[in-house]
Amino acid sequence: MLLYRNKLRNDIIMNNQLETLQQHRQALFQAYQDRISINHYLDRRLVSYQANKSRSGYNWFKYREGFSSQLVNYLLKEIHPVPGRLLDPFAGSGSALFAAALQGWETCGIEILPVGAYIIRARVAAEQVSPHKFAGVVQNLLSLDFTDYYDEAYAFQHIPITHGAYIPEAERELIGYLSYCMTNIADEQIQQLLEFAAFCILEEISYTRKDGQFLRWDARSGRSLGKKPFFKEKIWSFREAITMKLSQIASDLMSYRIFGSNWDIGSKYPTVYVGSSLDILPTLDKESFDVILTSPPYCNRYDYTRTYALELVYLGYRHEDVTHLRQSMLSCTVENKDKQQHMRRLYQGLARIADFDQITAVYEAQCGLHEVLEILEQQRESNLLNNPNVVRMIRNYFYEMSFIVFEMSQLLAPNGHIIMINDNVRYGGEEIPVDLILSNMAAAYGLEVEHIWSLPKGKGNSSQQMGLYGRTELRKGVYVWKKNK
Repeated sequence: MLLYRNKLRNDIIMNNQLETLQQHRQALFQAYQDRISINHYLDRRLVSYQANKSRSGYNWFKYREGFSSQLVNYLLKEIHPVPGRLLDPFAGSGSALFAAALQGWETCGIEILPVGAYIIRARVAAEQVSPHKFAGVVQNLLSLDFTDYYDEAYAFQHIPITHGAYIPEAERELIGYLSYCMTNIADEQIQQLLEFAAFCILEEISYTRKDGQFLRWDARSGRSLGKKPFFKEKIWSFREAITMKLSQIASDLMSYRIFGSNWDIGSKYPTVYVGSSLDILPTLDKESFDVILTSPPYCNRYDYTRTYALELVYLGYRHEDVTHLRQSMLSCTVENKDKQQHMRRLYQGLARIADFDQITAVYEAQCGLHEVLEILEQQRESNLLNNPNVVRMIRNYFYEMSFIVFEMSQLLAPNGHIIMINDNVRYGGEEIPVDLILSNMAAAYGLEVEHIWSLPKGKGNSSQQMGLYGRTELRKGVYVWKKNK
């Protein structure tokens, strides 16, 4: 009986401590709980790139960090059905831009990762080529021995993470193929598509496979293998892979236009700015977009520069370029350093230091966020976090997102909508309600929080988190904010 009383007493003390530790997040939840609802139309396949796989033109390259065109169509129909101007500040491979353009929208995107910008350009080129001419070029191309055209001038400048990624013979063929295309193909759009075809098969002909936030290496590569050797199903020869990819593209082009028969050539192609949204958004015209539809990088330690290392090297990025790119991107990895001084200089240069101070003040006022940061900082000091820089990453992420949300509010036309796809996350057993924190920032900037839609099935946390703190389902959803003035 005494043991039971002691256990009950300890449980009550523990529950009281948890309530105290979570009081600001609970208050945040109570403030927005009437906006939170489960949207049964949404599912994980739709709110990802999976639903695009069956569509020609979307499945040429495995770009996993995006959402489906079906989701874009649904959101625009439900939230803002009258076409106007649409912006995606984190455009990725252009899913939102192209899907909206097909619905009659004028679209504009910003993308810092060269991989995404390259895919967008290739998709536009695909609409401009003559299918019959492309097929003829492909037929001739596949009759060549690509090693005959090898030119050292086109050789890759590998970075540490990509050294030894290819069988030497495959890399030599790849370089010969690129050399031929760049020096012997006069048609600019066809050349671009041919080069894109090789870009699409880098993973298939390499020893690597994209796996979460890093490249996983096949045991045959000779690199460090870890505890359990990994073997890919197949490492394709360059000849096999390029033949299949070129045939796929040629077949798709001959069957139908990639973006549909109602695509108005030249009039609705997306405008794309290559660079950081933190730098570009403040330079765009105020109240110039009717809808901003986007999915920013999640606060999940995902390093795009490592996942797409093969593709970055293909595009000519060297080690120092990749390092600079990683630091320029929105902070979502433990390696990102803070950008506070950079942002201050930027806003000073634009004579907008008052906006800088307001944005910083809104960030500082996020009690739910700082509650989590304080708890995680205590864990960091006690060496309880698996990476001590997680706290810095989270702090930087929300600081930068405060700028993003503010600038989006400035760019939105009256009665316009911001639609954002994002996930909640968990570190050190502490859930970070990303949806509530960002919505609270939006409200501070004068936006009305209309919906915080949650998927019927949330997102699980990592096996490491579950092992230490138990399984918790995290909200994965879509936020809808409106500008009423």
